[in-house]
Amino acid sequence: MFGGPVTGNSPHLRKSGSRPVIGELGESSEEVLLHSSGVNEMKGLSLPAPLSATVMMPSPTFLWRFKILLFFIWGFCCCKIGWHSVMRMSADLRDLFLYEAFLYYNPLLLVTLMVWLWGINLWVFSQANVSYSKIFDVDQTHLTHREIWKCATWMTIIVPTSMTAYLYLYSDGEVSLAASQPVLLYIAVIMILISPFDIFYLSSRYYLLRTLWRLVVPLQANLERSVCRMVHRQVATIAWFEADSICGSHSVAIPVVLVLPYIFRLFQCLRQYKDTGEKSSLLNALKYSTAVPVIFLSALKYHVFPDKWTSIYRPLWLMSSLSNSMYSFYWDITRDWDMSCFTRIFKFGKPNLCSYLLHGRRWVYCWVIGSNLILRCTWTYKLSAHLRHNYLTVFAITALEIFRRFQWVFFRVENEWNKMSAKSHIQLSESDSSSEDVNLLDSGNHSV
Repeated sequence: MFGGPVTGNSPHLRKSGSRPVIGELGESSEEVLLHSSGVNEMKGLSLPAPLSATVMMPSPTFLWRFKILLFFIWGFCCCKIGWHSVMRMSADLRDLFLYEAFLYYNPLLLVTLMVWLWGINLWVFSQANVSYSKIFDVDQTHLTHREIWKCATWMTIIVPTSMTAYLYLYSDGEVSLAASQPVLLYIAVIMILISPFDIFYLSSRYYLLRTLWRLVVPLQANLERSVCRMVHRQVATIAWFEADSICGSHSVAIPVVLVLPYIFRLFQCLRQYKDTGEKSSLLNALKYSTAVPVIFLSALKYHVFPDKWTSIYRPLWLMSSLSNSMYSFYWDITRDWDMSCFTRIFKFGKPNLCSYLLHGRRWVYCWVIGSNLILRCTWTYKLSAHLRHNYLTVFAITALEIFRRFQWVFFRVENEWNKMSAKSHIQLSESDSSSEDVNLLDSGNHSV
């Protein structure tokens, strides 16, 4: 009785009136665990979750690496399909085709770049404990940098996928289907933006639409602050990016479209001066007005005789371009930025390699000032219709302008942060002095 082997069905492993602890033949251990957990719940007891569930759950690090792997596989497939599609075309057709594909998709590519960089801006602000919601005058339900990066990731996937489908279908002879790809993509973007359903960050989408509307109707809007200015500049840049390609370099529509964003900002500054009476608003309006002669003098090349362009209008265009670049650079250094101390914007709350490389470094200011000056001058190429012949060069300059605005935001926000901090310190010192006066008065009223 006691010398034989003990099996799972042995009555010695059971309690009176209970099920087998190990389980009957053919009964899985999961069923036993479920039964035991149900019994323990009836008794008011609780057991930890099954170990198998904990083992099967992948770690966040593994999921992240798996997503990165899928992203690279997707990128490789898009590049391979696109390359083979382009190589199947003749050399003459290939250049025209690439130009058309670039014309359709470059605005969304630039917007995607802008969203990625804006997420980096918000990440730095959060690491530096900058209350950017107060600076930008937005509510606490604004998107965080993680949500911005999530949107940028989806844009990075969707836009190149549509572009790859366009390349493949066009090279395969399905011209009508290929032409529908960018149209469907833009329709989807518009539908997502105006969708009234509470999906895809409804409040943030409507905030963006209201911001764009205030840009289009400047006389009914107050002056936008910090982030709105950057979004306005970049969206306006992308909106008229390829007007030259559609209308031709000789078209009168080119300078008209190019000058509209500057006219809008000019009226906004005038509106701010009317509301506040600040003279700096007039000086800011002067900055935007200096871009107007650059645009129209450049367009005159195709409407005047060559000798007059060489002797009269080209020197005037060069002078106006230099004035616009230098005045804009001066405004950045003296008005938008605070050069009185080394930047605090990269002083993170926790140790970080980015903070170590950028905080308190003299080369950061040297780089920002030098690159800002160069990119302010190269932006003249974008404003001048008679220089807009190479679409890749125009795309590169536009992308560089977005990058300039990306690094400009750090120091612009820092300037506002310093002003808000100084104002709060002044208010705090005034409240302390008033409390001391009250204490002195109370002590003077004591009875002897």
